[in-house]
Amino acid sequence: MTAGTNMTDIESDASKEAVAAEPAEETPMKAEEKRSDDAEEKNENGDSKGTIQEQVPVTVEEPEFVHPEGGWGWVVMLAAMWCNGAVFGIQNAFGILFMSLLKEFGSPEDDDLRFKTAWVGSLSMGMIFFCSPVVSVFTDLLGCRVTAVGGAAVGLVGLLASSFVTSLGPMYFTYGIVFATGCSFAYQPSLVILGHYFKKRLGLVNGIVTAGSSAFTVTLPFLLSGLLEKVGLQNTMRVLSILMLILMLAGLTYTPLLPKPVSSNKPGSRCPPMSKVFNVNIWKSLGYRIWAFGIPAALYGYFVPYVHLMKHVEERFGEDANKEVLLMCIGVTSGVGRLIFGRVADYVQGVNKVYLQVSSFVVIGVMSMMIPLCHVFGGLIAVCLLMGLFDGCFICIMAPIAFELVGSQNVSQAIGFLLGMMSVPMTVGPPIAGFLRDRLGSYDVAFYLAGIPPIIGGAVLCLIPWVEARRIRREQEEAAKDGTQEQMLEFKRNSGGQGDALAVKTATPDSVI
Repeated sequence: MTAGTNMTDIESDASKEAVAAEPAEETPMKAEEKRSDDAEEKNENGDSKGTIQEQVPVTVEEPEFVHPEGGWGWVVMLAAMWCNGAVFGIQNAFGILFMSLLKEFGSPEDDDLRFKTAWVGSLSMGMIFFCSPVVSVFTDLLGCRVTAVGGAAVGLVGLLASSFVTSLGPMYFTYGIVFATGCSFAYQPSLVILGHYFKKRLGLVNGIVTAGSSAFTVTLPFLLSGLLEKVGLQNTMRVLSILMLILMLAGLTYTPLLPKPVSSNKPGSRCPPMSKVFNVNIWKSLGYRIWAFGIPAALYGYFVPYVHLMKHVEERFGEDANKEVLLMCIGVTSGVGRLIFGRVADYVQGVNKVYLQVSSFVVIGVMSMMIPLCHVFGGLIAVCLLMGLFDGCFICIMAPIAFELVGSQNVSQAIGFLLGMMSVPMTVGPPIAGFLRDRLGSYDVAFYLAGIPPIIGGAVLCLIPWVEARRIRREQEEAAKDGTQEQMLEFKRNSGGQGDALAVKTATPDSVI
């Protein structure tokens, strides 16, 4: 018995030691199997693993990049300011060129003279916005410098060609399409390049750059009036070509600093994937869809005063009226409005910034309707001061609203598509106003009607905060529900499948909170 018991104890001890030794023997084998499984997964998913390895350096390098916050960046800022001023200064001063075009190419027998002539400026302004989505793609492919210099060269050719035409037909193409397309390609890179040099001061720099258009809008009408009187329309176009020549030289300063993101293109292909060229994710946001359709709806009357106000003043107050002062008032207060409302927008939370844009559209619409009611020149000055102030408000908060609606990753495409959709009303509005003037004999009805779309568009934009609040509330509810389900699954895994009843009791919404 004693021997048997001892043998049994020895065997049991040996068996225990063998059992205890088994995991030690199996551990290397399991580790080897894991390594082999990992190797097989890497072989099977080589493309995705390679993509992840390529993207790692990008995420590591981004925080290490330090913006100069000055230096050569100040030169780039001045170049971008010149671009903004040259492009939109010429566009905003088209009312001066409009009167010269009527005298140069018009005839008393033409009943649709103003309708036809207004198409020149409308096509030009519309093409600048219409090309914006395409320009963003070229900027990504070719870089800011090449795109800007090439665009300025095309604009230079368009203006020079416009100085040799002798009828309105070719002017539609040379000024309305070629010149405007060049301006669009030169303008957008001037905003993108600022992010390469500034981060902390980007708001200040953007304010200075956009003030360039206000400075040119103030000074260019007086310059154009003097040139048209002394040297005529053709030579005035050639003088304006000098602005585009300087713009070409300014584009050469756009030296990129930010590292290029790693491309996921196929080998040998320079074109980005279609998903990056046309980002459809932005259209999934109902708030953005309302914004993208509400703003164009508000802009059918926006460009009408810039084109027809000068001729209206001449007809009502005589040719000797100092009509250039009105454009100067719009330009000065527009620059002030961009600085004031840009700062105010920093204190308005989230998509409530839309209410600033709503107020700007309402004031612009009411002021457009007030233009025919002003029988004193001083009244027109007051109207133009208010119109310019809220015009600056509308422009300066477009980018912040886009950030709130679609996020920083999609904001470039969001603004590009919005500008493209804005091209339609910017193009159609002034010719309709000219048609009404030709048929009715005055601009009164045209200005009354021009004030209606901004008010309607502003009312539509009021829906955005409500839509966004509902979306956020729904996402929070779904996140709470998903969090509850994840807690239940985790509890079941931790309890070995025996805690179903406890999981139901413990994984409540209160525990999530």
